[in-house]
Amino acid sequence: MSQSPKSAAIIAGAGLGNRLGADLPKALIQLDGITLVERAFAELSPVVDEIVITAPGGFEPQFQALVGESAKVITGGVLRSDSVNLALNSLSPTIEYVLVHDAARALASRDLAERVLNELRAGEQAVIPTLNAVDTIKEVDGKGYVRNTPDRAALRTVQTPQGFSLSVLKRAHQASDDATDDAALVEALGIAVKTIPGETRAMKITNPDDIDVALTFLRNGNRNLRAGTGTDAHAFSKDSSRQLWLACLNWPGEIGVDGHSDGDVAAHAICDALLAAAQLGDLGSNFGTSDPKYAGASGAKLLSETLALITAAGFKIENVSVQIVGNRPKIGPRRTEAIAAISAALNGARVSVSATSTDGLGFTGEGKGLSAIATALLSKDA
Repeated sequence: MSQSPKSAAIIAGAGLGNRLGADLPKALIQLDGITLVERAFAELSPVVDEIVITAPGGFEPQFQALVGESAKVITGGVLRSDSVNLALNSLSPTIEYVLVHDAARALASRDLAERVLNELRAGEQAVIPTLNAVDTIKEVDGKGYVRNTPDRAALRTVQTPQGFSLSVLKRAHQASDDATDDAALVEALGIAVKTIPGETRAMKITNPDDIDVALTFLRNGNRNLRAGTGTDAHAFSKDSSRQLWLACLNWPGEIGVDGHSDGDVAAHAICDALLAAAQLGDLGSNFGTSDPKYAGASGAKLLSETLALITAAGFKIENVSVQIVGNRPKIGPRRTEAIAAISAALNGARVSVSATSTDGLGFTGEGKGLSAIATALLSKDA
């Protein structure tokens, strides 16, 4: 901490976990073994000079033990606004800016807090993170009938941490009664409130289902995601006896394509996409035409060996998609079979297969060959 603190954060954690079905304060609910209040504190502590946390009466020692001496824990009030007001009055006199955050939004990132604080330093008096409303909103009367349908283009859902000039927020709390949103109290003073883009992960954990969603964010956030693209193309063979292999399937009655291996453009494009995502080169550098081992190799074999390479590098396949381009064969009737065959070669990975033509354009449109475009999404534990 600096010797002359200029910014502080208040973490509102005095709420109970009744809607979560918990018999302890909501802030003490754990996500992957770490409480909500600890997670919120960890994201804010590098951003501000001082932190005050409100706790329900009787739980103050437990809260303090979780965050150590780096934060001040005080007893919260009956209402949220009471808790925030008590915290405001406990801040150091040198504080100029304050962030007010809900422990229930424990996954809000450090970056979000920094962006709010930067707006305050640039001259704004009140700043809130928001998300665009994606659902249609209905205003209803006391009997449950729709009264009005607001235009959602102008509607936003509001998150925390919210940032304020300390003097403004103190005035707002002195002038108004309770509100679930500190910005609403500032609005009542006639002071402009600036909005900035929020984060989906800054969701509020209120109901049991929210725990599952939060855990999904957490576990995805601990993964390094990589995407790759691959393409392949082969001309139809002049050898009418050459078999066609495509999407790990044999196509009886169709003339095959020329190539060192079996010429499966779908499998080869997927291999290139997987290798590109893992930054392991490409099909040619790993299974070159100079290697007799791969002469006539099946697409399934190349997929299997590519899987072994990316697995050894620590990657897992999240999804693979391939689009086959050509006039023939018709993929639709065997699409399910093709998906199953490719997935089997990739040890059960999620796969999608589609097909298109080029309306007579290019070598595929002229019926001279086949091509494929693939994308792959890989993950790796951070």
